[in-house]
Amino acid sequence: MADPVPSAGPHHGRVASFDQARGLGEVRADDGTAFGFHATAIADGSRTIAVGTEVRFTVAPGHRGRYEARSLAPTGDAGSASHQRPA
Repeated sequence: MADPVPSAGPHHGRVASFDQARGLGEVRADDGTAFGFHATAIADGSRTIAVGTEVRFTVAPGHRGRYEARSLAPTGDAGSASHQRPA
């Protein structure tokens, strides 16, 4: 059985991981669903975000057929930059 299609959002969650060198990360929605994202999906254009940052985001089908987080915007806690992988 295929995974259910998530609503477009907005969703809320936290950045679970982010590899700045590769520009790839994962955000975990409040309901526990994980979505990958690329640094270009960070809404403020900074291309970096701390692990643990609370974010609001939308979800859309990615180019590989998986749903991805888009338009990540911090909403509160800045998280801890010490959890980021080194560049």
